[in-house]
Amino acid sequence: MSDTTAESASTPPLRRAGAAVGHFIVGGLDWKALLVIGVLLAAAIAVPASVNSPDSLFHLSDNTTILVGKYLCYALLALSVGLIWGYGGILSLGHGAFFALGGYAMGMYLMRQIGTRGVYGHPVLPDFMVFLQYQELPWFWWGFDQFWFAAIWILLGPGLLAFAFGWFAFRSRVTGVYLSIITQALTYALWLAFFRNDMGFGGNNGLTGFKDILGANVQAPTTRAILFSASAIALAIGYWVCRSVVSSKYGKVLVAVRDAESRTRFLGYRPDRYKLFVFTLSACLAGVAGALYVPQTGIINPSEFSPLKSIEVVVWVAVGGRGTLVGPILGGIAVNALKSWFTGGSTLPHWIVAVVPAVALLVLVLARWKDGLVRTPLIGGAIGAAIAALAFVLPDNIAQWWGAGIAAIAVLAWLITTSPQAGGAAMGALIVALLRNPETAVQLSTYWTFVLGGLFVAVTLLLPRGIVGTISYGWNVLRARRASIDAQEGRDADLTDPEPLPIDGPAPEGRPAATPVGGVAPAGEGAR
Repeated sequence: MSDTTAESASTPPLRRAGAAVGHFIVGGLDWKALLVIGVLLAAAIAVPASVNSPDSLFHLSDNTTILVGKYLCYALLALSVGLIWGYGGILSLGHGAFFALGGYAMGMYLMRQIGTRGVYGHPVLPDFMVFLQYQELPWFWWGFDQFWFAAIWILLGPGLLAFAFGWFAFRSRVTGVYLSIITQALTYALWLAFFRNDMGFGGNNGLTGFKDILGANVQAPTTRAILFSASAIALAIGYWVCRSVVSSKYGKVLVAVRDAESRTRFLGYRPDRYKLFVFTLSACLAGVAGALYVPQTGIINPSEFSPLKSIEVVVWVAVGGRGTLVGPILGGIAVNALKSWFTGGSTLPHWIVAVVPAVALLVLVLARWKDGLVRTPLIGGAIGAAIAALAFVLPDNIAQWWGAGIAAIAVLAWLITTSPQAGGAAMGALIVALLRNPETAVQLSTYWTFVLGGLFVAVTLLLPRGIVGTISYGWNVLRARRASIDAQEGRDADLTDPEPLPIDGPAPEGRPAATPVGGVAPAGEGAR
């Protein structure tokens, strides 16, 4: 038995367990992790400290504080999906259910804090229960007048549902698209259930009208700044936990399960247990995100269970980069900031909007330029633009839809034939259709769903690793190439020693004498 094994055997079990836990906690704290956590903690300190200092660089208005706080909650939700999708290979299309359950747990606590200040003034029943003629508080609302009880259920509610769902799904070896469909069916079923008034959760209107949280006015600027700080701290802790998980031995096995589940099973591991743990942990993180989201937005209703919300989260992760932890955070913040800009009443003239298909046409042309001019989308773009240009001479009742109709037909042909000329024709027709009335403004909120879908398709085709994933991959390739060059230069230096060792003569000072080819040292000093 070696000294290390003997020492390990003599170490008390509690001390070994403590050492393992300590290694798990600090194992993933490299300089990149410390940078992310440091930025989040700095924001958590700076924003509340500047709430009463309008001239401060870190001062945020009330609306901006709420908006950025929501982005941080969305980032935590995206992080939870990125953990299971990027490292466990589990594509969940129903993670909005866990987000909403955590939000409802917080909403129930906030509703119990209203008391007699409600519209009907009932000391126990929320207003919607009085309106629906409830005679007493339902049993599942008991205890939610205490924050500690609500905090337990913020984690326990999503965690129990995820554990029960994962127990049956993973033990049955349901994977791939089948698992994704089942998770979407789960959130859709909850969506329909929470819409019912007799469920006791406010029906279609949900829970709203909150007054206090932990005795503080939920509408006060200071409270909003503290909620922002809590969101930043929760995101930092969530990132720390995820980083520790993926950097541990468990994380290595989880990646092996993602890449080759059958082989991992044949090696003696239980993939269902690894997937069950990370799925449950991910659900708890989503529940915390939902709980912090509710007091900042002031409402929680069944729309948060919508399958579209869960699909949006997948887009955030794909844009940021799955297989990373920073990627989902940045993707969740960036895509939601873009959504706020699109849906906030923004307008753009047609001549600016025409830049998008023009750039897309340029990318297509450059991508196919090696095939020759005839095979590039440039020919199709010219034909599509020429046909769409007929709108300038057609009657107004036809001209208003002519160019867009030609572009739609070209897109359909592109999807069916995958011909680059058809894609170019769609872009060319769309450019001309937009430039027919260049100063006309377009309401961007109408097109957000199309932009979101187009963003997902563009990232999937052009940046399959996402933004952060592509940057990280490129950096790793450069480092590996540099290391290979250094290693090659080192080998070349060894092979071209400018001062060969003498065989029979005395060795230079500080260097040993060389042994002859036969392997026998000469008599004298070399034989010592």
